[in-house]
Amino acid sequence: MSLKPPGGLFKRRSRLAQALATALALPGLSASGLAFAQQDRATELDAVVVTGTRGAVRTEANTPVAIDVFTQDDLQRANGLGGELGQALATLLPSLNFPRQSNSGGADHVRAAQLRGLSPDQVLVLVNGKRRHTSAVVNLESKNGRGTTPVDFNAIPLSAIERIEVLRDGAGAQYGSDAIAGVVNVILKGGSEGSSLALSYGAHRTDFEPSGESLTDGQTLRAAADTGIKLGAEGRLRVGVDYRNRNAVNRAGLDQIPFFEAQTPANLAFAGQRNYKPGDADARDRQLWLNGSVPVGDLEAFAFATYSQRESVGAAFFRYPDSSANVREVYPNGFRPDTLGDSADLGAFAGVRGTLGDWRVETSLGHGFNRFDYGLRNSLNASLGSASPTAFDLGRYRFGQTSLNLDGSYDFGRASTLALGLEHRRENFRTRAGDPASTAAGPLTTRPPGAQAGPGLSARDAVDIDRRVNGLWGELSGDLGERVFVSAAGRFEDYSDFGAEATGKLAARWALGDAFALRAAASTNYRAPSLSQRGFSYTTTSFGDGGQLTRVRLLRGDDPIAAALGVQPLEAETSTNFSLGLAVQVGDFALTLDTFRIDVDDRVTLSERIGGPELAAFIRQRFGVSDISSINFFTNAVDTRTDGAEIVSRYRLPLAGSAIDFSAAYSYARNRIRAVDATPSQIVALGADNLLLGVEERNTLIGAAPRQRAVLSANWEGERTSALLRGIRHGSTTRVFNFGGGFEPEQTYGAVWQLDAELRYRLSTALELSAGAYNLTDRYPDRSSADINYFGNFPYDVLSGIGMNGAFYQAGIEYRF
Repeated sequence: MSLKPPGGLFKRRSRLAQALATALALPGLSASGLAFAQQDRATELDAVVVTGTRGAVRTEANTPVAIDVFTQDDLQRANGLGGELGQALATLLPSLNFPRQSNSGGADHVRAAQLRGLSPDQVLVLVNGKRRHTSAVVNLESKNGRGTTPVDFNAIPLSAIERIEVLRDGAGAQYGSDAIAGVVNVILKGGSEGSSLALSYGAHRTDFEPSGESLTDGQTLRAAADTGIKLGAEGRLRVGVDYRNRNAVNRAGLDQIPFFEAQTPANLAFAGQRNYKPGDADARDRQLWLNGSVPVGDLEAFAFATYSQRESVGAAFFRYPDSSANVREVYPNGFRPDTLGDSADLGAFAGVRGTLGDWRVETSLGHGFNRFDYGLRNSLNASLGSASPTAFDLGRYRFGQTSLNLDGSYDFGRASTLALGLEHRRENFRTRAGDPASTAAGPLTTRPPGAQAGPGLSARDAVDIDRRVNGLWGELSGDLGERVFVSAAGRFEDYSDFGAEATGKLAARWALGDAFALRAAASTNYRAPSLSQRGFSYTTTSFGDGGQLTRVRLLRGDDPIAAALGVQPLEAETSTNFSLGLAVQVGDFALTLDTFRIDVDDRVTLSERIGGPELAAFIRQRFGVSDISSINFFTNAVDTRTDGAEIVSRYRLPLAGSAIDFSAAYSYARNRIRAVDATPSQIVALGADNLLLGVEERNTLIGAAPRQRAVLSANWEGERTSALLRGIRHGSTTRVFNFGGGFEPEQTYGAVWQLDAELRYRLSTALELSAGAYNLTDRYPDRSSADINYFGNFPYDVLSGIGMNGAFYQAGIEYRF
């Protein structure tokens, strides 16, 4: 690893010129929506793929890049935690990581997914080929996805999904920003025939070694229904509802009482108890969806929408009775704050499609938003004393996205397609301040100000920013002879808040015979900094030396203090992606092997907290602000490289009128840091220990996600009975903490196997019963060391792939009519 050289602006302009030349030379298409034409031409294929090319439809086996297709049945059988889409995908797809974080602020309520070990905001999510909006909450306390606003996978109803296609390759030239690691395209159910009702109930039942107890918790009830409706002679509409109620999980160990807490009788009385609450949050999800179309003359009008409303309750650290953070008159026995999330999420599109001469065209207008209200209960502002409220509104976050698209495609020559498109998109991010009491510094100057497990957003932090994005793209694809397929794509987009980016992609597949094929791709990609990374600010307050009130502030990119300290405005992350693969299909056996390299430049990260008396004096003298002691900010500080390989194989074994489907999938992704920006000289002059990238953030980038995961499964299908057995190997992870004073404990958690089993029985063609056990052998990750387990309270690491919930048992019934 080395310091990144100067001249970033020249480097960016050079790359932009090269990419723009590629885009102009390679006409193509990227974004959303010609899947309708592809489906019309390949309705007889079992694994039609509409993601990754705008040309003639392809199947999973003959795409030029790695694409996985998961059906509705696949998702239902991976549904080990009562209807969570994110968890179902992580169960099926080794390259997707979906850790169950807890005691992590907003990340307790909106969980983030990683693809190929990259950041959660480097994977693009589509619904029916249309760009999905991200969540609004900014994850500042999480390990995975710190500083990001990821897409909330669990806000998409599982009952609405017909299938999911996962493109495991850079696709910025095809779909725009965020597609560095790949694309997840969620295809909704359609059709006007039939209805279904489903009900399931499950719970964790585990022998919890740290406390010597047998625990039952995480009770989960899920109910879903959908039906088809005919609209006239040829129109169709499918609507559905999904409900999920999941109780919290608690995997706290026995408290040893931190040494820095007062060793009073009142505090020591809590030794040996389970005072903390690591584990899944309590959550209630109510979801609605629709998907339909109707002929309008020679055209077809279509619309789809998903809506989700979630109320969730997370946990924060315990406050002891005689802690300075407590007021004994309010909580004589101490308290553990609950974090509250109230999230509303809507994604809706409508449009018209049809043919104009030899062209297939589609135009659509869509709007999506996520609104997140963040609160606290069972808390207080200790500096206000007994007059403090015990519940707080910490603020509101809202992200909105409106998209207007026009796409067209034209077939010519030897199975060749030219596709072109335009997009206009508007994004808005705004925050609202919380209760004044959540940030107030009260009269008790020996007590910490602000709400415990807060504080909220102050009036100074509130922001309302937007941007406009205009893009054009194109794709040219087709067969060159009998055995070679080639696709070329280019995209140019202009952002109102930071400028233009252009990307290009080449992909090819060469059939070496009936059974073997080589495939390869090279592309440039980018990720525009999110509006929250450009405009979000946040202030925490504490009393420093001598009882003086001080503030730690996350600076906006346009803050004059940041400019004076040499902090550069954020630029887009850019990447180059290369992949080389082999596909084999012999009878009922299929195998793909894909290797890849992803170089990401100017990766957006949060800086370390930078402070000290010299910094405080600089801000006071230069700006007249006397209460800021420390700052941090978003920065394009890091260049990374990800090398990896992925293997997927399937085999179908006929067996006396039935069949067994065997599958094996493996993913390896190794991240390393190639270069790090030098700390601006203005900051260095204010303190030699100030760094842009500390040990914890380095660990997040290269070691906190498992390098290796594998999924092995066998699914037997009989006349009335089916049985599934699945083994998942979660690879090792490494955690590093910085507790200050040079104390930086590190621990590597070894790989662990998870075993799942499920049995289904069809009482009739309409009625099916199911029962399953997930993590059947009740496995846990390695125990955290004494340096990391926070005095016994957190015996297991929250980022382990297997989680720390233990075994989960579930039964269900489904009726289709």
